[in-house]
Amino acid sequence: MVTLTFPTWMEPYRALATGKMSGEQWQALLRQLIWPVMGIAAFLLLWQLAAQRIDTSLGQFPGPADVWQQAGSLVDEHQASRAKEEAFHERQEKYIASRLQQQPDWEPVQRNYTGAPTFFDQIGTSLITVMSGFLMASLIAIPLGIVIGLSSTAYAAMNPLIQLFKPVSPLAWLPLVTMVVSALYVTDDPMVAKSFLTSMFTVSLCCLWPTLMNTSVGVTSVSQDLTNVSLVLRLNALSHIRKIVLPSALPMMFTGLRLSLGIAWMVLIAAEMLAQNPGLGKFVWDEFQNGSSQSLGRIMVAVIVIGLIGFLLDRLMLMLQRALVWDKSSVQR
Repeated sequence: MVTLTFPTWMEPYRALATGKMSGEQWQALLRQLIWPVMGIAAFLLLWQLAAQRIDTSLGQFPGPADVWQQAGSLVDEHQASRAKEEAFHERQEKYIASRLQQQPDWEPVQRNYTGAPTFFDQIGTSLITVMSGFLMASLIAIPLGIVIGLSSTAYAAMNPLIQLFKPVSPLAWLPLVTMVVSALYVTDDPMVAKSFLTSMFTVSLCCLWPTLMNTSVGVTSVSQDLTNVSLVLRLNALSHIRKIVLPSALPMMFTGLRLSLGIAWMVLIAAEMLAQNPGLGKFVWDEFQNGSSQSLGRIMVAVIVIGLIGFLLDRLMLMLQRALVWDKSSVQR
């Protein structure tokens, strides 16, 4: 006989379906479902009431219904763009086939579809950019944080630089990064666009500091008892880091990674606006410059999508933390 097991968060819903709800399960249901739904409903109501009283140079500020309509319009535009792309490739294949029949020795040239990126294409571009910058920052911050946490000399040497560069705005980094990328990345056949590299490096420079600081704090907070065990077992430096330091520092390290990923996502939008790298930031800027009656609604769609993606990225990091950290009580919600 197969017994179904439910996650802990699903227990109130299972009990509700069976009609056997305890007081604690009612409280859990209120906390997980009813209060969030009521909060969202109150926000939508206040949004609609405020939107009716705000007139801008582009017309009335969009309410929830207008934003929903523009979201549907963006979906329709994406589907129409995919249909045009498929038709383009079909025409190209037919042309190549007919040309080869006439000239068997002709070498066909495949051309890419050059239509404008849709809203959903730019979401994908932003995700690729932010994850690239975040991974680069993590590869730099985690090893450096471990070194700083293990060595007081390294901490004394690096701390002034950390405190100096940590508060710098992405708007200050962006012109410098743009100039450096333009000077060093010179090629006739680039693998990636300069604007992509500019956005990625700007994101990395701005988001590595929380991971760096939290990793170093986690390393310095390793229990003295565990350090004594390492001494008794005569572990070498790499084994000490792998078996003692990293497992103990993981909770603080993941706290830094979650903060860094949130900062990276915020920084990316500003970087894409100024670097004109295709993405959500450029979409918002283009709609602002467009100045049509639909622009405000489309910008609000982008704002909501940016918030949802930021929330999902944070939840993803939280799931990864729960899977890797041995001390589950240290995992923050």
